[in-house]
Amino acid sequence: MKISTTTYTYEGTKSASFDLPEAIFDAKWNPNLVHDVITAMDANARVAVAHTKGRGEVRGGGKKPWKQKGTGRARHGSTRSPIWVGGGVSLGPVKERDFSQKINKKAKHAALKSALSEKFRKNTVLFISAPSLTAPKTKEGITMLTKLAGIEGYDHLSSSRKNVALFVTPTANEIFMKTVRNIGNIDVVPALNLDVRDVMKYRTVIFVSPEESVKTLEARLSARTLAASATK
Repeated sequence: MKISTTTYTYEGTKSASFDLPEAIFDAKWNPNLVHDVITAMDANARVAVAHTKGRGEVRGGGKKPWKQKGTGRARHGSTRSPIWVGGGVSLGPVKERDFSQKINKKAKHAALKSALSEKFRKNTVLFISAPSLTAPKTKEGITMLTKLAGIEGYDHLSSSRKNVALFVTPTANEIFMKTVRNIGNIDVVPALNLDVRDVMKYRTVIFVSPEESVKTLEARLSARTLAASATK
């Protein structure tokens, strides 16, 4: 089934109606799944930085500090033992820690569909035609946002607050990316790379050339189903 919506030009005027796939833009809101997937993705992106050296990694300490017997002092084999000043650290954090969590592809796709559907129901998903850009100019990007802010319910697009809008393009568009990358409160991502973290991070999701970008996203999210049917 399809859901009808309105597309706009990049100048903020109504262009035409557009049918959206119900599977992506009318899925049930599942906050627990979205939270679990985002938490796992954040964990997978985490890099272990804190690291302490054990006694085998600390430089020096190769010579026995004093002979085993006859000094009246306790026996020691190395000055790099954890009980010595300047020695290694026992039970400290090490960079080999692994924070990764497994995420099923089905769960990732379901979370993305759920987030996009919730955004669409709250009227924070916009569909616009591709701007005619011949060269990257930040001024044209600001002008485009100002005009899009004239659409009813999207006046926040002209705000200076962070994470105002995320543009989803059919493919990696270098000219468009360079046009808007210096604005600061928006970002651009190709439809193939869109994930649930991007959707939830930004207040508004704007699909550029929706016929192509939504089709690309739909093909990506149904790739597993197509692959399974092809093997039968």
